[in-house]
Amino acid sequence: MGVPISKETSVSSNLSGKTLIMSGGSRGIGLGIALRAARDGANVALLAKTAEPHPKLEGTVFTAAREIEAAGGQALPVVGDVRNDEDVAVAVAKAVAEFGGIDVCVNNASAIDISRTEALDMKRYDLMQDINVRGTFSLSRACIPHLRRASNPHILTLSPPVNLAPHWLGKHVGYMLSKYGMSLSALGLAEELREDGIASNALWPRTLIATAAVQNLLGGQNRADRGRTVEIVADAAYEILNRPAREYTGHAVIDEDVLREAGVTDFGRYAVTPGLSDLEVDIFLD
Repeated sequence: MGVPISKETSVSSNLSGKTLIMSGGSRGIGLGIALRAARDGANVALLAKTAEPHPKLEGTVFTAAREIEAAGGQALPVVGDVRNDEDVAVAVAKAVAEFGGIDVCVNNASAIDISRTEALDMKRYDLMQDINVRGTFSLSRACIPHLRRASNPHILTLSPPVNLAPHWLGKHVGYMLSKYGMSLSALGLAEELREDGIASNALWPRTLIATAAVQNLLGGQNRADRGRTVEIVADAAYEILNRPAREYTGHAVIDEDVLREAGVTDFGRYAVTPGLSDLEVDIFLD
């Protein structure tokens, strides 16, 4: 479990009784955010594809739901694909029917392939665009009517600040386009929905986070050991979601910066390897 941010450093109280809907969330950062909210007694609806165990990935939408309920929240697992408009509509409708509304939309689902352009199969390119960009837009869009009725509505997208430094633009072009597309969606929605009082922000980790994506695709356990746990992103997300929506919107922020603003000074507790200070900086960050 993560270390709770104290009430003295958190801008608002908690997420008790709030309803979050999230794409993905069977494992990793998404599940971490869901569990942090569940500790307040939040309701969490998960739209995720993993109904059966994967040979290389721990967890399913159903095991995640059990963990959320064990942590103190209410869970609604919905098997579906964020690329499918009907699945998105069903997940939103079920969340509203079960919990009475939606307070928070978390765009967590993401596909990654860091192949160079000539080596990137167009089917993989399309997959990243469909899940990362279209999925973010689709779920956010479906939630807007319900967010308008919430008391402190937030859209939170797990994507990086748009870094136009040439050395980043020239790396992983296909993946970069999809992740920056998510961030531009977050920033665009912030402006479009400003008068409605719906906040939209993007959040990204300062360091590598020890997830299955890092272990399987980005260098294995050795690199994961030089990163941080999912709890740092979960705590940063929690801080953002408790901030007043009309006052805190249109930002693409880093987890560490959010927590520093909240008064957190001890980041060693989030390290995968205790005592290790030379951590690997995440992709797209200088």
